[in-house]
This record gives sequence, C-alpha cells and structure tokens, in this order.
Amino acid sequence: MSAPPSTASDAQHAPPSPANSAHGDLDASSKSALEILIAHLVASKRSLSSIDLVWRANELVTSARAALEESVILGARSGFLKQGIAGQVKVLRWVRDGIEDVAREGHVEFEAVLRELDAADARLRRTLDILRSTTVEPGFRPANDEPKTLHDFVDGQGVDNLKASIRNSIDQVQEAQKDFSYSISCFDSDLLAVEKAVASITISSPSSSDVLESPIPSRLRSLESHAKEMAILLQSLVRHFDLCVTAIKHTEGGGAAARSITGDLPKGMDVMDRGSSGDDDGAPPEPITAEERENMLDVLSKDSAEVEDVVIEIRDRLAEMEVQFDPVSSHVSYLSGAHDDAIAAFQLLEEIGTRLPVYVSNSREYLVRWEDEKARIESRMEDLDGLREFYEGFLKAYDGLIIEVGRRRGVQVRMEAIAQEAMAKLEQLHDEDAAEREAFRLDQGDFLPSDIWPSLSNPPPRYDVVPVNRDVSGVPELPKKLIEQALRRAGDLGGKI
Repeated sequence: MSAPPSTASDAQHAPPSPANSAHGDLDASSKSALEILIAHLVASKRSLSSIDLVWRANELVTSARAALEESVILGARSGFLKQGIAGQVKVLRWVRDGIEDVAREGHVEFEAVLRELDAADARLRRTLDILRSTTVEPGFRPANDEPKTLHDFVDGQGVDNLKASIRNSIDQVQEAQKDFSYSISCFDSDLLAVEKAVASITISSPSSSDVLESPIPSRLRSLESHAKEMAILLQSLVRHFDLCVTAIKHTEGGGAAARSITGDLPKGMDVMDRGSSGDDDGAPPEPITAEERENMLDVLSKDSAEVEDVVIEIRDRLAEMEVQFDPVSSHVSYLSGAHDDAIAAFQLLEEIGTRLPVYVSNSREYLVRWEDEKARIESRMEDLDGLREFYEGFLKAYDGLIIEVGRRRGVQVRMEAIAQEAMAKLEQLHDEDAAEREAFRLDQGDFLPSDIWPSLSNPPPRYDVVPVNRDVSGVPELPKKLIEQALRRAGDLGGKI
C-alpha cells in the first residue's frame, strides 16, 4: 500500500489559499464524496482488527524462542542420561549371562520336557479339533434338535482337570526354579524393558550439533521474518486509516462522521488524526488547497483498493506462521517425551538394581527339585496320550455307527420293497375279486332275494402290510458319500450298500 503523498501531509499545516474560496462550489458533490470517504474509513477501521493477528504472530515468535532454549536443555539432559544408562545395561547383561551359564543344563532339560508336553497336547488338540469339526448326522438326532458335533458328547471336564493338573505341576516347577525359570525370566524381562526404554530415547550425545539438527532455528528465523512483515503491513493500514480521517475532516459534514466512526478502535491500536490540530476533537482541521485535497483523495482511492489485499496477506502470513510453528511445538514435545523416557529408564534401572541380588542367589535352586517334578509331568503326559487314544476310538466307533446305519438302511429298503410287492399283489387280487362279484350280481342278482345271504353284497376284504412295531423310529437315510467315507476310513471298501 502506498504512503500518503507529501502534498497531502504538508497541506495540513499550509495557510489558507485562494483555492479554499471555491470550497462552497463543491456543495453539490460533497454529500456523495463524503459517503465514499466514510465507506473507505469504515473499511479501514475494519482492517485495523488485524492487530489481533499481529499480536498472535508476536506470541508465536516468543514461543519459538522459548522452545529453542528448552530444546537445547532437554537434548543435553536426555543424551547424558542415555549414555549413562547404556553403560549400566552392559553390566547387567554380563551378570545375566553368568546366571544363565550356571543353570543352563537344567534349563535345556526342562525345555525338552516342555516340548514333549506340547507335542502330546498338540496331538490331543488335533483329535479334539476333529471331534469339533465332525457334525453329527441330523438323521441321528430329533427333528427339532440343534446341530451337534461329536465334541458335544465328550466330557470336557476330564480334559480340563488333566490340563489343570499339568499346569499346577509346571507352576510347582517354576516355583522351585526361582533362580532359573522365574529369576532368569524376570531378569530377561527387566533387561528387555530397560533396553527398550533406552532405545526409545532417540537423542544422540549432547553437543552443539543437536541444535543444528533441530528444525527450530530455521523456523524461528522464518517466523521472525513473517512477524516483521506483518507489523509493516499493519503500519501501512494505520497510515491509511489516518489518511481516511484526515480526508473526511476536510470534507463538509465529515467531522462528526469521523468522530463517530473512530470512537471505538481495536484495543492496543495507536492511531492519530493526521488531519487535525490535536487540540480538540471538535476543532476544524487546518485548511488545505484544492490541489492538495485532490492529491490526497487520489492517494486514498488507490490505497483503499489495496486494503483488503493487505489484510489477506496478513492472514496468509499468520496462517503460514501457524503451520511453521507446528513442527516447533512438535519438536519440543518430542524432546520432552524423550526426556521423560530417559527419566523413566533411569528409574527402571534403579528398580532392577534392587532385585539383582535376588536373581543371583536364586540361580541354583531349580536344579535341586527339578527331578521330582519331572516325573510328575511325564506321568501326566501319558494320561494325555490315553485320552487321545480314547477319543480316537470314539471317532472310529462313530464311523462304525455310520456303516451300521447304512447296513440297516439297506435291509430296511429291501424289506419295504418286499412289502410293497405284496401290497401290489393283494390289490390286484382285490380288484379281480371286486370285478367277479360285480359280474355275479349282474348275472344272478335279480333272481336272488337280498336276505338270502346278508353278506352277498359286501365288497371284497382289503389287506395292508405295515410294520408290527410302528412306535420304533425308522433307520435314517444317510448320504451314500458319507457311508463311503466311513468305509474308507475303516478300511472296509468291500461291502456294498
């Protein structure tokens, strides 16, 4: 935005000239000129609210400077802690390796037994999975019964009790091996936790290079540059506002309008009426020449067209500053988190130091009691295998049931075929007898009295072939493919359905 021309400014203190005598000739156009100037003044006053944006820019610069100082302190502290903790972790790792060497033989044997136990459990689980995946043929169940699997007919309590007993034995082993299973496991967990905590402190050794690697210095320079430019732009808006006030006061009827509009400027805005004497708000402005007034209005008109662009630029610069400040804030938060991680790692290291004597003293007890618990675990592994064999027998028996049902169904089908054949022959005899009786009635019936034999006109008897035990449910019809699969699993493919 261009500054007010010198002629307009100088004219504020110039003595009256003959040009002022023509002031009355402008009465016809002064009302419309005043309206235009008032519109410019209102827009200029509205633009002064940009001071809030400038204040925000100043806050961002101040915060960025504080963030730079804080980042240097946090980086130095975190790096020092990380270096010291890493050295202590090496000592702990050496102690842990010594404890593992003492108990290695017992540990290897224990792991071997656990692998055998896992294998036995896996075999049992595979058998149970087959039971779960084997759906009981709906024909075996009542009509409204929900679908079931073979696993629904297994007493799971026995399996659960056996596994609970195994878990209890393992717990006893773990209790007895406090120097091995428990102590080493806890020691490893502690080491893993402190090593993970140290790894999370992603700060290199404290040096000046840490500051150079920080995004804050470059961002701070950019923020300061934006803030400076915003202040310059705000100053141009203030100068434009002063020029608007001066122009209105040099327009007929504009003094009162200027006072009413400029009465409530944004807080913190320092502006002055460059067109007044400064003695009294109601005092008339110092006269200027028509040429000076014309030059002032020309500058004012050009500047008014740029007010909105200046405001937009201030907003854009602040928006850019907000974007650039985010990495600054994020970096400080990151360093603060790293410092918290370093403190937490140091506290964890102190806790491990209090437990270290226990880990060392308990490293041998497991080997003394391990043999007793080993015998108990091996006995329960045999029980697991016994359960598996029982459930495999259940699977084989279910295949045998399917084969048996197929056999019975075949017999039933053959019996029903014979019954149907007998029924067909009985129906044929019935029809032939009925025809003969009708022929006899037509031939001799007119000559025989009806009471000579009361049963003369009776129809021939009917017979029905039905099962004797109707209350017994029939044999379900199973899919042929299901029976063939059962035969194949049973190794009996020679039978015919």
